[in-house]
Amino acid sequence: MVLKPGMVTIDCADPRALAAFWTEAAGYRLATEFGDFLLLQPADGDGLAIGLQKVPEPRVGKNRVHVDFRADDRQAEVRRLEGLGATVLDEHEVPGLRWTVLADPEGNEFCVAG
Repeated sequence: MVLKPGMVTIDCADPRALAAFWTEAAGYRLATEFGDFLLLQPADGDGLAIGLQKVPEPRVGKNRVHVDFRADDRQAEVRRLEGLGATVLDEHEVPGLRWTVLADPEGNEFCVAG
């Protein structure tokens, strides 16, 4: 048996507000709503789902898990995400790979590589 990723869940204070960011940022659509849990799926139906789960406490410290995205034009994608409300936290480069660490409007970290 092999595990296959199906969804990553992001804890947040306001799932609906964060859904507005992630649907635009990642090309997702709101698929289902279960009270304080929203399920976002890729608009084209292909890829990892994103769950947005309301939690009572604020995020403290660095995320233990984050999503890494790829883009053909990383710099253009980072500028687009900043326009949607993301914040650039850091830039990294190792031989053959560059990535930008960003935070969504609630401070949840994610990366864009390219």
